[in-house]
Amino acid sequence: QVRLVESGGGLEETGGSLRLSCTGSGVIFRRSSMGWFRQAPGKEREFVAAISWSGGTTACADSVKGRFTIYRDNFKNTVYLQMSSLKVEDTGVYYCAADIASSDTYYSTRASAYDYWGQGTQVTVSS
Repeated sequence: QVRLVESGGGLEETGGSLRLSCTGSGVIFRRSSMGWFRQAPGKEREFVAAISWSGGTTACADSVKGRFTIYRDNFKNTVYLQMSSLKVEDTGVYYCAADIASSDTYYSTRASAYDYWGQGTQVTVSS
């Protein structure tokens, strides 16, 4: 079992930055690939970024590429999403998720692949 708790959301202006954190409990966190997803009002949940359990492989959605960075600290059981040059369209509830992985290079961009989810943290970007 992995329990995930997100933090770091809030209200930011266009062009600003925020860093989201997701801390996991349970020894299997270090063997889980991690993903960030977001859901805007009236829209489906969408992939934002993912990272393998070793941290050596990452991916970002095209809409955030060059602005968002995902990284992790396995000693702290924490995965981060550094968000810069924020846009109004980045507004939404951000969720982290854990996928018990079979290899240290694996990650998925599909929400259905993930086994555990956090409760979400709200990010609001004002114009």
